[in-house]
Amino acid sequence: MPRLSYRKALTRALADELARDETVFLLGEDIRVAASNVTAGLLKRFGPERVLDTPLSEQAFTSFATGAALAGMRPVVEFQIPSLLFLVFEQIVNHAHKFPLMTGGQCAAPVTYLVPGSGSRTGWAGQHSDHPYSLFAHVGIVTAVPATPTDAYGLLVSAIRHDDPVVVFAPAGALDVREDVDFASLAPVPLGRGVVRRAGDDVTVVAVGHLVHDALAVAGELADQVSVEVFDPRTLYPFDLDGLVDSVTRTGRLVVLDDSNRSCGIAGEIIASVVERVPLAAPPRRVTRPDGAVLPFAPALDRAVQPGRAALTAAIHHVTKDGS
Repeated sequence: MPRLSYRKALTRALADELARDETVFLLGEDIRVAASNVTAGLLKRFGPERVLDTPLSEQAFTSFATGAALAGMRPVVEFQIPSLLFLVFEQIVNHAHKFPLMTGGQCAAPVTYLVPGSGSRTGWAGQHSDHPYSLFAHVGIVTAVPATPTDAYGLLVSAIRHDDPVVVFAPAGALDVREDVDFASLAPVPLGRGVVRRAGDDVTVVAVGHLVHDALAVAGELADQVSVEVFDPRTLYPFDLDGLVDSVTRTGRLVVLDDSNRSCGIAGEIIASVVERVPLAAPPRRVTRPDGAVLPFAPALDRAVQPGRAALTAAIHHVTKDGS
């Protein structure tokens, strides 16, 4: 069975949708030369009219994508750096997101915003290492964070076919993940539906994006001590709260592993949503970046700020001890 990398899964999804639907086109900075390695080969296959290099003005080409979507196209905008989303929050949130709502559905804005390499990359420092997915979930924009190559393919396909704006965060920590895949089995993954990656009885760990792999590793290491269930939400808005509640109802304990800042982050929202519905055997825990964290350039400091396996292990022990 062939092995598929996360990065190549994104490329395959883009190619398949470009081939399937003539209204789909790509735009972004240096995508013709595949600076992020996600659009490799697409210019040669689909031509310059559907793979568009843009000037260095995020506000301009993001607005262009909104106009194209309103006119019946399905643009996919690539942002090489997650912090660029801060520059275009106005264009995404106030324009593309709200036009269909404020017109009573008289128009649609099917734009996909793809961030291949979100979060920390070695030495990329503070202005290139954010994970701002909580901001988009907060305002009600469909927000996907795939953890595996199969989900990277399936969620990106679903995003492109969706009639509203979708932001797809492809974490840098997941880009080189590979898995055995039957290419014929690749299919759209429904937005808003999570999945249990590992069944367990003692505690539910919700892990976002690339941290799913850390959660699975820790669950394996603790298998002779604690039975850990790993829940991957896959999309943060809409969030599969019913699926998570089912899990936590069985385990009675909750830990959330999230590579974004603690204050006002998605981890706190997940915990609040669960405790409103499920009585827990122990207080829940969240493992995140610190409040107000800005990732430093120095590799050791960069790693120290990010949530890791040791902190997750400690949190699992804490909730299982408190609930024993």
